[in-house]
Amino acid sequence: MDKTLIFLAIASALATPSYAQNVVSDNLENDNEKAIEKVEVVGTRSPFGATKTNTPIVELARTISIETALDLKQKGALNLSQTATYMAGVTGESYGYATRVDSVSSRGLSIPRYRDSIQELFGSYNSTRAEVYTMEQVELLKGPASVLYGQGSPGGIVNYVSKTPKLNKGNEVVLSYGSFSRAQLGVDINGSVSGDDKWIGRFVGLYRDSDSQVDHVTDDTYVLMPSLSFMPSDNTTLTLMGLFQDTESDTAAQFIPVEGTLLPLADGTYLPDQDVYTGEPGFNKFDTSSNQITVLGEHYFDDTMSLSFTALWRDGDADYHQAWTAFTGGTRYLNAFVGAPIAPTDTFVPRTFYQADNTFNQQAIDVRLSKQYATGHLEHELLAGVQYQAVETDTNSAYYAGGGALQGDFRYILDLANPVFTGAPDQSVFDAIYRDSPTQEVDDVGFYLSDQIAVENWRFTLGLRHDRVENNTGLIKQDDNQTSYSAGILYRFENGLSPYVSYAESFETVVGLDVNGNQLKPEEGRQYEAGIKWAFSSIPGYVTVAYYDIEISNLPNPNSLPSEAAQQQGITRLDGVEIEGRVTFDEVTAQFAASSMNAEDPNGFALSAQPDSNASLWLNYEPAKLAGLRLGAGLRYVGESVSENASIRYVTPSYTLADLMLAYQFSDDIDVQLNVRNLTDKEYLTSCLTRGDCFPGVRRTINASVTYAF
Repeated sequence: MDKTLIFLAIASALATPSYAQNVVSDNLENDNEKAIEKVEVVGTRSPFGATKTNTPIVELARTISIETALDLKQKGALNLSQTATYMAGVTGESYGYATRVDSVSSRGLSIPRYRDSIQELFGSYNSTRAEVYTMEQVELLKGPASVLYGQGSPGGIVNYVSKTPKLNKGNEVVLSYGSFSRAQLGVDINGSVSGDDKWIGRFVGLYRDSDSQVDHVTDDTYVLMPSLSFMPSDNTTLTLMGLFQDTESDTAAQFIPVEGTLLPLADGTYLPDQDVYTGEPGFNKFDTSSNQITVLGEHYFDDTMSLSFTALWRDGDADYHQAWTAFTGGTRYLNAFVGAPIAPTDTFVPRTFYQADNTFNQQAIDVRLSKQYATGHLEHELLAGVQYQAVETDTNSAYYAGGGALQGDFRYILDLANPVFTGAPDQSVFDAIYRDSPTQEVDDVGFYLSDQIAVENWRFTLGLRHDRVENNTGLIKQDDNQTSYSAGILYRFENGLSPYVSYAESFETVVGLDVNGNQLKPEEGRQYEAGIKWAFSSIPGYVTVAYYDIEISNLPNPNSLPSEAAQQQGITRLDGVEIEGRVTFDEVTAQFAASSMNAEDPNGFALSAQPDSNASLWLNYEPAKLAGLRLGAGLRYVGESVSENASIRYVTPSYTLADLMLAYQFSDDIDVQLNVRNLTDKEYLTSCLTRGDCFPGVRRTINASVTYAF
């Protein structure tokens, strides 16, 4: 698509004659109100959401999935990864049961994590995980989003909206207990702190003491999230929010060898426990903390113009120690690797020992001006914004490869079939190989402009953003300038059907030089999407069907061109189909999703650890004759994934899981709920990698909760 033509179209659309201050027509306002009513079941829109606007989802020529706090409670989602397991084309548990990070992928690509429209996680393993109890809803905007957010993944973003003060919201205390001795207390106190209701406060707190499906791995944390809103008038809201979290845990991912999990051992058997702990008790830990201050502001000048902003300061750190089965480049088992019976049995592995002190610091602000106006027959919703963020990350580490086994020291080898722990190397070993790496700095400023244009039943979306990104690795300083574009067309039929097409771009900077000494270009993504949205008129509900085609360019050269002077000739291509929706029939609500994807890397191999399809169905039943009773049941199917290179190909089988929910409200004050995820306790693998390890899935979790509302 010609970018110049897009830019000219935007400039033309923004031309404003003398009567542009006229308010949007009553018909358009009525249409918007009806649209919001129809899609109410999928959450609320706000300037702090993934789209940064209040535009109804049925009028967006993009795909967005939303899970509200009620949805998350019904499905028993215990972490951010599990919030995405009922979304089309989204993988919530790419790397199995995890405690370090929530690995969410959309359309075959890993995506960044945002809170209230600001990215809040940078670098690797340097901060706490986001807690579901602090969220009003989780939104996943699919496809490239650089026109709103600057550099990022072509797969999209996951954004969660924080709980903030609300009048007449009420209060609650939630006690829960479940599998693996998971005990949790949640507190949500909300109310006016002044007689005139101009000051409203909220406190969200969480404490958890929990073991896990992996022996010796805990998941203990506490969260304090106070917030205070000031509303000097009906048109202005300022919210100050703190978020303080401390977690004491260990790494659930054990990097278990392919042999013994996906493939049999040499004797034809498998490891007796695919969740075997390969770490070292007393050595392993993943202790993290984070502190965050956020300011949210929104002011309406009149019915047609508003200003909103998100400002954030955040820092985090992680004290990370782990032992894992050493990556040898071949078999991970010691006797098979050396070709001699060095270990007592063939299931002994050498272990790598790792220590790291990881930190990050971030300041960011995003200011947005929204204006509704008319130019002739065209009704506009203009969004103009500027975003700035500065991020510093630092990783200092010691990496003791193989724990000395590769040099003939076998004191720290471990039997995966019958683990007997050996203790860790002396601290002096790590001190001697400790690497103090330079701090990584990234400064990014972006200016963006988008226009949602309505003319009769047509909706046109045009957008552009220009970013300047400065990277400083401590060794290299690099400046990049990038302009991103988006465009979309949607037509709303009177029966609720809305076909659309759209185009969007993304970019991610690449620091370094090619063989000729030229600065490397940013990786660029572009997406074409076409689909149909149908907001039902006779019953509450909607359905969306979308086809997408994504191309990522400026990747490292494929293996067929290893010595070419231009070192960024690699291209990844992805395409797929998604269907998603929900509908309410009296006492039953159904949410459904399905997808199919084709994807290959620059060498023509499948994208690693990304399933080729998924499907899900969740049913919620609230019988009128049994007031207070709620029943829920769900099925989740995840297709096979492939990891391959020129010499190895691992296929991880598909799997299907069942979930259940049973709840009863005894009174206005007391509600009890029981959730079971992975009802049959199915043992499965989510993915296996060509480096030789696999990731076991999440075992059955049973969680009971009692909520006291007041």
